[in-house]
Amino acid sequence: MIGSGPGDSGSIPPIGTGRRSRLLPAPEDRQGIAIAIVSSVVIFGLLGYVIVTSPGWPRVQQSFFDAEVFVESWPRITRAFWVNVQLFVMAEVLVLILGLVLAVLRSLPGAVLAPVRILATAYVDLFRALPGILVISMLGFGVPALRLPGVPGDEFFWALVALTLLYSAYVSEVYRAGIDSIHPSQAAAARSLGLSQLQAMRFVVLPQAVRRVIPPLLNDFIGLQKDTALVSVLGVVEVFRAAQIRQAATFNSTPYMITALIFLLLTIPMARFVDWLVRREQRRASAVAR
Repeated sequence: MIGSGPGDSGSIPPIGTGRRSRLLPAPEDRQGIAIAIVSSVVIFGLLGYVIVTSPGWPRVQQSFFDAEVFVESWPRITRAFWVNVQLFVMAEVLVLILGLVLAVLRSLPGAVLAPVRILATAYVDLFRALPGILVISMLGFGVPALRLPGVPGDEFFWALVALTLLYSAYVSEVYRAGIDSIHPSQAAAARSLGLSQLQAMRFVVLPQAVRRVIPPLLNDFIGLQKDTALVSVLGVVEVFRAAQIRQAATFNSTPYMITALIFLLLTIPMARFVDWLVRREQRRASAVAR
């Protein structure tokens, strides 16, 4: 019988050994990781040494890294960041909906619907071409100046509208790329089963397309989160505007470093999460291919 003799006891590896070996990095991988760590420490150490030994470092440290100003300003600036969070979350929901509608409109076939596709394309081209700060300023200052009855004059409202219009144009292109990546045979098979064009889009094409474009969508939302600082031009007291106010009060630029730190603490984990999603999708695709 196989494995029954004393000499066969080592022919079958212990249970779990293969799994542990897959979890642990290979010796050459460990060596590469060690080299990467050492080289990173050396490079960043040299960079830090050059900065702190430069002739102007004491003045820069006093102007941008004042510990006393940091401690005093941190509570006020972090409270103002709640406005950015509200703006980002509300705009994200609206952008997801409007961007998907635009992508579907641009994907509708037939000569009869050509005017719809042209209007959707014009919208996307317009708001992708205009600088964000210009759109925010034109809507935030221009529309309330018209004094139209029933039109809100709140700065936060127009900041939300401007960010939604801007990012829905970008997100619609991400959605459309996902829709175009679905093979036409999928929609043809759905039509052969009796589904209409819209039903095939809703139940067959869109679920697959949205799943494929989640990582690039998250990248766009990282950009949206950062661009909430642009609404400070309208007078909305968000994190960057609060930093400006503190800088003017203290004659010190440390509040700007607080703002930078807050954005770093938020965006870097999101970026790493996007990278993880991309790697997971690549592993899934390679497993299907095998």
